[in-house]
Amino acid sequence: MTRKLGAEFIGTFWLVLGGCGSAVLAATFPETGIGFMGVAFAFGLTVLTMAYAIGHISGCHLNPAVSVGLWMGGRFSAAELGPYVAAQLLGAIAGAGVL
Repeated sequence: MTRKLGAEFIGTFWLVLGGCGSAVLAATFPETGIGFMGVAFAFGLTVLTMAYAIGHISGCHLNPAVSVGLWMGGRFSAAELGPYVAAQLLGAIAGAGVL
């Protein structure tokens, strides 16, 4: 379980850092920045890299809404839901802190 939670923490950290970081850059330099397409690619590529890196460990939810949706659909254990959400929130906070 520790490996899964660590993977979700790192994955959500990477998503916030890469995706939201690209949005910050796009807003800061609107004429020369990466634009909407660049932000979309950044979010997509961060999810892709994490799917390959941690997908086999934790399922690569990266988002509490995904974890809750899987739980509601009966595809995820209720016992793991709380720790997963906590790890994702802490990873997002850490990523935002770095930004």
